[in-house]
Amino acid sequence: MPPVTTSAFDLPEHLAHKAAPALTADDERHFAAIAESLEQSIADLADRLDVARRWPVRTGQEAMDRDLEIHRLTSRLRTLRRFDLDLCLGRTVAPDGAEPVYVGRLGLTDRAGRRLLVDWRSPAAEPFFGATHANPMGLASRRRYRWTRGRVSDYWDEVFTADALEGHAALDDQSAFIASLGASRSPRMRDVLGTIQADQDAIIRAGSDGALVVDGGPGTGKTVVALHRTAYLLYADPRLGHRRGGVLFVGPHEPYLSYVSDVLPSLGEEGVRTATLRDLVPEGATASVEPDPRVARLKVSADLVRAIEPAVRLYEEPPAEGMTVETPWGDIWLSPRDWAEAFATPDPGTPHNEARGQVWEALLEILVDKLGAELAADDEVDDFDERRDDDEEEFDAYGLAGESDDGRLRRALGGNRELARAFGRAWPLLEATDVVGDLWSVPAYLRMCAPWLRPEEVSALQRPDAHAWTTADLPLLDAARRRLGDPRASRRRRREEEAVAAERERMADVVGDLIANDDSDLGVMSMLRGQDLRAALVHASTTPGPDHDLLAGPFAHVVVDEAQELTDAEWQMLLARCPSRSLTVVGDRAQARRGFTESWEERLRRVGLDQVRLASLSINYRTPEEVMAEAEPVIRLVLPDANVPTSVRSGGVPVVHGSAADLGPILDEWLDAHAEGIACVIGAPTLTTRSRVRALTPEHAKGLEFDLVVLVDPESFGTGVEGAVDRYVAMTRATQQLVVLTTP
Repeated sequence: MPPVTTSAFDLPEHLAHKAAPALTADDERHFAAIAESLEQSIADLADRLDVARRWPVRTGQEAMDRDLEIHRLTSRLRTLRRFDLDLCLGRTVAPDGAEPVYVGRLGLTDRAGRRLLVDWRSPAAEPFFGATHANPMGLASRRRYRWTRGRVSDYWDEVFTADALEGHAALDDQSAFIASLGASRSPRMRDVLGTIQADQDAIIRAGSDGALVVDGGPGTGKTVVALHRTAYLLYADPRLGHRRGGVLFVGPHEPYLSYVSDVLPSLGEEGVRTATLRDLVPEGATASVEPDPRVARLKVSADLVRAIEPAVRLYEEPPAEGMTVETPWGDIWLSPRDWAEAFATPDPGTPHNEARGQVWEALLEILVDKLGAELAADDEVDDFDERRDDDEEEFDAYGLAGESDDGRLRRALGGNRELARAFGRAWPLLEATDVVGDLWSVPAYLRMCAPWLRPEEVSALQRPDAHAWTTADLPLLDAARRRLGDPRASRRRRREEEAVAAERERMADVVGDLIANDDSDLGVMSMLRGQDLRAALVHASTTPGPDHDLLAGPFAHVVVDEAQELTDAEWQMLLARCPSRSLTVVGDRAQARRGFTESWEERLRRVGLDQVRLASLSINYRTPEEVMAEAEPVIRLVLPDANVPTSVRSGGVPVVHGSAADLGPILDEWLDAHAEGIACVIGAPTLTTRSRVRALTPEHAKGLEFDLVVLVDPESFGTGVEGAVDRYVAMTRATQQLVVLTTP
């Protein structure tokens, strides 16, 4: 990074009064120091990264530690290179004349140990976001910068004491700052860290215990709070770090995740898993919306999710009849009691398919013990050796010649087709799709697993194509997959164990050769007889580990935006991934398409969350008051107690009403008049999109924002609560102008 040779300020002509040296000289000197330190930090990080990549590793743990260090250094380096001086968000000044505190996206210290930037998440930075005129938090003044292409294009000063007025501040206070909130939008959420307000910051910094509900209407910054709270908690709460499970961030749909995708990396957090509910289940990618409202109502309840347990448990009942198992040494009787003993082997909570291998090993152990007891009781045969010579030809026929007796017996049992078939029927490998599909195609099975359903409900849930998945099926598929586990897990584990055993046997031969040929006086190679040393020779990478579903959890904390839309069944998907019950729940009851008549506390306690706190946001920073004046009656017509926020700014542009036939000319005129910004047409799905113009449904516009919003025939969005919510949501996406068009 070259040294700063020009001013860091690039203020437009109408702000020339802000460029006075008395106002900017201190900042210029500090920015020069930041530039120098950044250059040094980037060079040092690059050197450390190069060294880390060359670290020699001998064990799996050392390799993991090296990879984590490389990831940490790479993430820090990428963040420093992403920004320049615009790492700095602003500064605070105390009344006692102490040095200003400069707040940054990251902390930065020069080589002399002087703190140039404090991390925005640190306690020292809290007054920068939280100070108000009612509670200055010990500040005399605060300055926020607006950066454009690496230089300050504007800044805003707020003063909290009379002494701060003289010569130290450009006194436009917050008026220009509020106006900046209406700046043009882009396809990605713009940087908003420098504009976080006191009410938002208090929620961002709240503790992580239990479930914190952030309730707020359109434009109150709920998404901003959710994203920055994610970054804050990862910094401030050691219980939530990536090594402890990390954070899962759940959004309502893919356009939303794309829109916010740059925010967390810009805050230095690249390890957060982001997903929609569809992403949590493989079948979610192609699932359609449930077409039958009656079926949808049945599946949104958590009751059907609970039907998965008895559906799986049916396949874990031990056989009621015994069987004879033939071996080269004689027949063994496997009784119902033996079956029951083996079936009781897995620990509670072990997934069905993963427990299968444990049950099989228990069965083999029971059979080996029973045969050993029978042979020991035989007066003519004291051990396996006496039978060996007589039965060698029979062993050859079984493919068991040359093996140890225990190995022969286990191989014989493992290859017994009758035993394998009986075990396969008693404890089969199961697929989640088959279990759930059977519920929708075998009425008797569904009645047995969900006995509370009425006959007409059982009938309604049946369908011709049991695997024609809908979004309402996803919670059941998720629960089934968790209860069953990977159907290939036992096979994979057995292959891994066989590979490790083979590697150990090979190492034993190598060690034997080394000891036999050791001619040293001290017999150094004899040390290799130790089991610990011999085990260490078998490298952990002998076999590949299983693929891990990165969205399966468990996570230390879950953040869910637009949470008002989640059904009880969908909540179970999230709670299964968050055993700590530490969540940030973000939403607006007035934007729930299916309605939300209860309180947040009632809803969350019903789904299993007992520790619930509520924080409300009531100031609308995004939507101009002209737009909110038209949107508020739309939602109050169906929800009189809706949490409609108060807009803090006026756009100066009235809402326009017109004919749908004028859509094209309206878009052309707006694009010609605005070189920047994004327009969205809601209600015209067949519209051909063009540069800076998007076409979305009301549902997919949720959580997004646009400079211009054009609603086409909003009355066609539907009736009742769902229609009103869709119109309200669509109208409040506008940050500058709203146009409503109807077909004559």
